[in-house]
Amino acid sequence: MPAGTLYRGREGMWSWVAHRVTGVLIFFFLFVHVLDTALVRVSPEDYDKVVATYKTPIVACLEYGLVAAILFHALNGLRVIAVDFWSKGPRYQKQMLWTVVVLWLLLMIGAIYPVLGHAYRELFGS
Repeated sequence: MPAGTLYRGREGMWSWVAHRVTGVLIFFFLFVHVLDTALVRVSPEDYDKVVATYKTPIVACLEYGLVAAILFHALNGLRVIAVDFWSKGPRYQKQMLWTVVVLWLLLMIGAIYPVLGHAYRELFGS
């Protein structure tokens, strides 16, 4: 390969990868959500069984992952908009990415109890 054509794996590449991965994960969640919601018209009993599985601790952890994916995708999307439309955006894209990561971590820490509280009580009692 000619020199200068390989990306070196810096912050920009990893944010690009994470943005695409979270977007795909969100898409698949929405696809499954539409299917399970449509199940209510086909078989209400089966729909009730599916919804009952959503109350398990494993699904609570998956929900926490969904919150993480949506939150990162949204915050990074705002960063991408700033890089694209703010004249100084490309100059500060690295600092904005680290701001997104710190904000994402703080919000994810704040989401632990609201999202995983039920699973904790289910596993360990109140």
